[in-house]
Amino acid sequence: MFWHFRTIKHTPHRIEIFVDRIEQLFNSMDPSPFQQRDLDHDAEEFMVSWMQEFPLRDPVELVIYLNQQPTGHSDLRKMVETAVHNYFTYRAKLKWLDFRRLLKEGRTSLVIGLTFLGACLVTRELLRQLQPGTLQVIARESLIIAGWVAMWQPIQIFLYEWWPLLRIGRFYEKMSRMRVELQRPAG
Repeated sequence: MFWHFRTIKHTPHRIEIFVDRIEQLFNSMDPSPFQQRDLDHDAEEFMVSWMQEFPLRDPVELVIYLNQQPTGHSDLRKMVETAVHNYFTYRAKLKWLDFRRLLKEGRTSLVIGLTFLGACLVTRELLRQLQPGTLQVIARESLIIAGWVAMWQPIQIFLYEWWPLLRIGRFYEKMSRMRVELQRPAG
């Protein structure tokens, strides 16, 4: 018996945008050359929200429907694709920097939190040697609570805050490689 495996090529998911002019896709206030321009905030938000609808492993392409025929650009599709890729490559790098900054903050707050927790535990043990009483018990228990509260930030970072940054960074990386098509709307 022979097993025959073949790769199934998925038809790319499509993110479709309708604009009158290609300039509407980009931030009009950005003075950078065309291929380094920022995307319009609404256009970026629209693309990212659609990208998040699709599985990360599935191929995606961006289809831009232009109402007006552009003039003066011999290979506008390639220019727009390069501009979109450059923008999302830049955004992916920023998310990676945010991720690294967050982990550094997590390590710093972990050292501070552990130091404070250790100091609280040592102080608690010193209080245990004093005459037992209600005030001493309250102080000892308060030190335990304060020490663990100091651990809240590093626990928050290492359990919950890092993965959304990594996920959106992966979306940006994928978008920095997606195929871009320019088409005239049908009809």
